[in-house]
Amino acid sequence: MNFNWDDLRTVLALVRGKTLAAAALELGVNYTTVSRRIARIETAVGQPLFLRLADGYQPTEVAHSVAKHAVDMENAEHALSREMQGRDKTLNGTLTVTAPQLLIAHFLAPAIDQFCRENPHVTLRVRATNELLDLNRRQADLAIRISQSPGDLLKGIRLTAQSAASFATPEWAQRITDTPQAQIDWIVYEQYSSVPQAALAGYPNSKVRLVFDDMVAMLGAAQAGLGVVRLPMFLGRSAAGLVQVPVLPPQPYADIWVVGHADVWPSAKLVAFRDIILPFFKRNRDVFRG
Repeated sequence: MNFNWDDLRTVLALVRGKTLAAAALELGVNYTTVSRRIARIETAVGQPLFLRLADGYQPTEVAHSVAKHAVDMENAEHALSREMQGRDKTLNGTLTVTAPQLLIAHFLAPAIDQFCRENPHVTLRVRATNELLDLNRRQADLAIRISQSPGDLLKGIRLTAQSAASFATPEWAQRITDTPQAQIDWIVYEQYSSVPQAALAGYPNSKVRLVFDDMVAMLGAAQAGLGVVRLPMFLGRSAAGLVQVPVLPPQPYADIWVVGHADVWPSAKLVAFRDIILPFFKRNRDVFRG
C-alpha cells in the first residue's frame, strides 16, 4: 500500500487541529484540499479515519496510528531541512526571525533595516509574536526572546540583562509629586495581576485599576493616562507620552536572548544576522538598564 506524504501530513494536521479550517491553516492550503486528501487516504486504507461531528473531526484509533508515523516522518523532514540550512553558506533566499512585537517596534527596527541593506539578496521574514515558536519545526530560523534561559535544546547568546520600572503620563507624574498620599491607579498584566510589592512598600495607596492580557493594549492604556504601568526600561523610555515615575524603583527583568536550533546555527544568513544584532545590543545596553 503506497501513501502520499501530503495525505499523511494532512491526517496529522487534522488530528492536531480537529477542524478542516485549522488543518488548512497549518498546511497553507484551503479546507477543500484537506477534505479531498482525507477522503483519498481513507479510500486507500479502506476505513474512515475521522468521525465527522458537529464541532469538528474526531480521530479514530487508526488516525492516531497514522499520525504517529507521520510525526516520525515530519521530524525526519525537519531534521534534514535544518541540516541543509546549517550547511548553507550563501546570503540569499529567506530568513525567518521571530521577536516580540514591542521589542521590534520600539528597539529592533534599526538593526532590521541594517540587515536588509547589507544583505539585499536575503528576504527577511519577521514573525512578530510573544508566542514561543517551535524552532525544531522550522516555524522560525532564529528567535529573539525575553526569557531567563534560551531552552535546553537550543543554542543561545544572551544579548543583554534588563530592568523594569514604573511609567505613566506626565500628568500622573505631577499628581504623584503633588499628592503622593492620594490613590495611585495601576495597570497590570494578567500573569502578574497585583501591584508589585516593591511599589506597595513606598506607596501603600497603590490599587489595581485595570488588568490586561495584552502588552500592546496595556501600553496604550498607560499612554491614554489610565494609570501607572510596570514596563521594561527600553519600552517605557521609548514609548511616546510616558515618563518614569518613582512609584516602583528599577527591578530585575528577564534577559534578552538570541536563540536558534543547533543544526541551523552555522548558516551564513543566521551568522550575518547575529553579526548585526550582537553589537547593536552591546552599543545600546544602557537603554535596558535602570
